[in-house]
Amino acid sequence: MVVCLAIYAVFITILLLLYVFFDVNYFLRVAFVMGRGKLFESKKRIDECTEIYGLCTTQDIDIVFKHMNNARYIRELDFARFHFYDRTGLYKEIIKANGNVLQTASNIRYRRTIPLLSTYKITTKLIFWDKTNLFMEQQFVTLSDNFVRAIILSKQSIIGINLPEVLGKLTGKDVAYRPTPLPELEDWIKSIEKSSARLKKKN
Repeated sequence: MVVCLAIYAVFITILLLLYVFFDVNYFLRVAFVMGRGKLFESKKRIDECTEIYGLCTTQDIDIVFKHMNNARYIRELDFARFHFYDRTGLYKEIIKANGNVLQTASNIRYRRTIPLLSTYKITTKLIFWDKTNLFMEQQFVTLSDNFVRAIILSKQSIIGINLPEVLGKLTGKDVAYRPTPLPELEDWIKSIEKSSARLKKKN
């Protein structure tokens, strides 16, 4: 009995230390999303949209205790991107080519709040790429009304590989092929370039 209590105390102590020094829920959510995808979902083509699902809990709400706080949207997008990379096989191909992925920019537009205890899905789609970058569009959609609550553009820089060659392999198209960018994506890319040029001049 004493030994069992000691083991239990050690276990609880380790668990508390993990929660103090690490964001344990983040890693658990990654494991759940990736595991569920591998076990219950089929592979997707690189030009298809992927979906993950979530629930706005008390850990997600903001200071008014009514809806999801702004930072949680950004956090949830990570899980959706990980899921996309895995289900499409994109990450596997990048790693096989000894490449690396770095999130370098994002642009989020909040259209309506996600209330407490609301279920939602996050859709992720690759919408454009150039020689070194991927551009994705992601949406938060509440399941009760199918309303797009937030829409996000994100840019991931792919380091150390020939990106068009990898995407050509996955799409089955010529390496010179590019999707037609959305008008708002073109504007955003130009904004990033202007910001980069200004900061380079300043430094």
